[in-house]
Amino acid sequence: MPLVIPQVSQDDKGEWLNKLVGKKISENTSDVNTFAKTDLPEDHRIIKPNDPVTMDFRPNRLNINLDEQGVVHSVGFF
Repeated sequence: MPLVIPQVSQDDKGEWLNKLVGKKISENTSDVNTFAKTDLPEDHRIIKPNDPVTMDFRPNRLNINLDEQGVVHSVGFF
């Protein structure tokens, strides 16, 4: 079964949350515990604890927030 990637929009936040929370991000492997960067939308950024981030508002950019162990704990669009 192919992986279905939602379009990037604020309305899809819940869908991305369900797909990513609790998983680690890998370069190109998706399985029960990981999600491949190659399957993320083009306009995304991965934010690790204490990473500096720009404050420019881009409502179609998927922001993926990782915890100290590199596991996704939240997503958002900004």
